[in-house]
Amino acid sequence: MMTLFAGSLAAAMIASGGVNQSKIEDVKSGKLTEARASWWGFDPADSTNSIQSAINSGAQRVVIENMGQPWIVTPLNAVSHQELVFEKGAVLQAKKGEFKGTNDSLLSIVNRTNVIITGYGATLRMHRDDYAKPPYKKGEWRHTLQIKSSSNVKVSGLTMAESGGDGIYLGVATSGVTNKNVHILDVVLEKHYRQGISIITAENLLIENTIMRSTAGTAPMAGIDFEPNHFSERLVNCVLRNCVVENNQGVGYAFYLPNMTAESEPLSIRLEKCVARGSNRLPLVFTNGEGQGQGPLTGTVEFIDCDFSGGNSPVVTLSRKPAQGARLRFVNCQLTPGEGEPNTPAILFSSSAGNQEDVGGVHFENCVVEDPQRRPVMGFHDGAGGLRLIDVTGTLDARAGDTVSHVNITADWLDKLHRGNTFKRFPKYETAKAHFIPVQAAEADSKFLGQPFSQRKWGTFVLFANRDAEVKLTLKQMQVGKYSGQPIVVSAVAPSGKQLNLGEVPFQAAASLRFIAPETGIYRIPIQCGPNKFQLESANCPTVMSGEAARVWFISSVGDLYFYVPTGTKEFGVKIFGEGMEGVGAAILNPEGTKLWEKPTITEPEQYVGAPESNQGQIWTLRISRPATGAMEDYYVELQGIPPFLATNPTSLLRPAR
Repeated sequence: MMTLFAGSLAAAMIASGGVNQSKIEDVKSGKLTEARASWWGFDPADSTNSIQSAINSGAQRVVIENMGQPWIVTPLNAVSHQELVFEKGAVLQAKKGEFKGTNDSLLSIVNRTNVIITGYGATLRMHRDDYAKPPYKKGEWRHTLQIKSSSNVKVSGLTMAESGGDGIYLGVATSGVTNKNVHILDVVLEKHYRQGISIITAENLLIENTIMRSTAGTAPMAGIDFEPNHFSERLVNCVLRNCVVENNQGVGYAFYLPNMTAESEPLSIRLEKCVARGSNRLPLVFTNGEGQGQGPLTGTVEFIDCDFSGGNSPVVTLSRKPAQGARLRFVNCQLTPGEGEPNTPAILFSSSAGNQEDVGGVHFENCVVEDPQRRPVMGFHDGAGGLRLIDVTGTLDARAGDTVSHVNITADWLDKLHRGNTFKRFPKYETAKAHFIPVQAAEADSKFLGQPFSQRKWGTFVLFANRDAEVKLTLKQMQVGKYSGQPIVVSAVAPSGKQLNLGEVPFQAAASLRFIAPETGIYRIPIQCGPNKFQLESANCPTVMSGEAARVWFISSVGDLYFYVPTGTKEFGVKIFGEGMEGVGAAILNPEGTKLWEKPTITEPEQYVGAPESNQGQIWTLRISRPATGAMEDYYVELQGIPPFLATNPTSLLRPAR
């Protein structure tokens, strides 16, 4: 009875907000290595200073007690070489009316090492609904816990709820510094605004026994999302074990990797005994991409003994997944479609407008598709037109009640799944070993540009220069929508492979760049401008837009584009793509200016197949116009069977030397 009375008295004293200065001095002197947050006082209205002071005290271990009511705080920052322990029942709660900054997070681990946060039965809570309306500025980064450029971090036992962004965010604070050796164990993440967990960059990441549920608010609204922002970020040795995603408005397990390229560190991700269930919009979506002109991402993603079910079918969606590059393996997995269209397959591969690589690179081993509706086991939607589903191997069992059908995946079986457009295929025109020269000799200070065309996100210019000539270019970077931007760092790759630094193009501005050509031949100038657009405003040497590595991506530009059909060409193709509801008008004109083909509105891929009308090299025209119906924004052009170079002035074109 005396013990109970003493405990009640101590709790009352702590709750009164008193500061225990003697204990604080013992921590400061090093006499005590464990501190309790209440020694710095407890204020039911705002205990930020108390907890942050405890964290900053130098104690190796800081205990945040269960006070019977929440610790109300504004943003807190962890320190290195410390363990934070939340007692069972303790609540760390965001202060109402605070967190006005779009990046304000409840607890941040930024550029830290050796941090342990333990909280079995404890809760970190924010106010998700508040942040979605005035006076709050719209944002998606008010995370419960953010970990940036940190190492040796372990988080266990906590429930994290109702952030204005992600439950846990693993991102970058210092360029080039990834998160290393992060362990998340026995954590519950629920009712977050953007994701349960976002993984931007991580190496040696282990997530175990963690539940991610009921995400809703702003896209992507996934349970967990692997989504690097830059090719230099890493997803290396990332393991999820015994994790659950359920009832998220977005995808359960999302992999969105188009920003990664062949230059990225190879992917290595493994999911073991993980579950998707309930009303996730889709259980699993893997979106790769073709590497923004650098080649696709490499590496391996494995799904071992996983159970994916519920949501809308398909169960597994593999989008823009080139057969070359990263490999996927599904071993001993159970796939159970939820509600959906009767012809929607359980496993869906797809390509998008402008993709050039055949789709595939996936292996299934001892996997079961459980579907009473007997929908197709696998399908392929070819949004690019003319691509094939290849290099998909293994076996699947399709089970409907007591009936089991065994599927042995073969090349012939895959070919029968193709239900999209089938366009004529051309072998890739190889330029690496070819020698290109201008179609006509250039005079000093000639101008080689017609109507400028804006390109989106990334692209490459190819120009010809003689040794010791001064090359002059004017490049402009422009904003798309409300996207932010950075200066474009511009370099040129000389014929010998030497890299020349040319300078920068500021955001929403033009810049004049120049260099002295150290040798005669072809120079390539790659451009990356994030989500925005760029254009070449002037050049004093023959300069073309290159589709060597990928299609040329344009935005809201009209006028004439020219291309060269070399001597000896038997047949060539021109593919043009709108994007979704965004269309474009196009026509093909022969060297005499006669219109041979025209499509007033192109949204889905279209292909023109032509044959030269002469044995001599010819200049043809692709005339781009606004669509007859609908909006115009993004569109793509791909040249097939001929040099993949487009010019806005016919005199700018390059031709292969005989």
